[in-house]
Amino acid sequence: MSALFACEDPATWRSVYGKYWEVVEAKAKRKKPGKLLNLDKWYQEELPTLISSRPDKHVTLSELVKLMEWKLTRGKFRPRLQQLAASNSEDTVEKCSRKAFSLLPDVQAAIAELSALKGVGPATASAVLAAGAPEQTAFMSDEAMESVPGLKPIQYTAKHYALYLDRMVERTEKLNKVDPQQDWTPHRLELCLWAMTTAEQQQLPLLKDVDVKADSVAEKCSDADQRPAKKLKTR
Repeated sequence: MSALFACEDPATWRSVYGKYWEVVEAKAKRKKPGKLLNLDKWYQEELPTLISSRPDKHVTLSELVKLMEWKLTRGKFRPRLQQLAASNSEDTVEKCSRKAFSLLPDVQAAIAELSALKGVGPATASAVLAAGAPEQTAFMSDEAMESVPGLKPIQYTAKHYALYLDRMVERTEKLNKVDPQQDWTPHRLELCLWAMTTAEQQQLPLLKDVDVKADSVAEKCSDADQRPAKKLKTR
């Protein structure tokens, strides 16, 4: 587990954030060349612009299917989920996602609305919301969840997402209090935690300098309240 989450120094977080695309590129080389990088560029840069350009924020069916492809390429591959997502109708996806964004800042209500779509659980729903409302939500990635103390064993439920988001929002607020730039969002924290954890898991040398800074807070990151693992639900 990464010690980064307990770090209160915004400069350390920013140094990790600055390495994000290098980690994506390094991981992409170990998978299908270019696929992860192209999908991640689309999710992080193009999709937010598309969603924000609409009078009423929503996603289309093709965007939901591509987002699912991004999620499964970036994390654990579950092919059945992509087939299920593609089986939704265009009208249903647009109506459901439009209502979900309108429910914000009630994130749990928005998650519930999106979870009514076929193939969409809390994790995928959080990815949709993070693309359109990064200041309020964060993607429920395995890597970020594993980095937050007290959340193991990971469960792909709305209740577990609420615990995760509360911790992410709390850390975001603390970083913005001490960082003059005050540009931290829960979504940006997820990018940092994903990059840190991925670099550690794949033994990438990119963030070795950051590890030294994070070691001093490692003791704060113990999972003292771990419980026996339960059966994981569909994400």
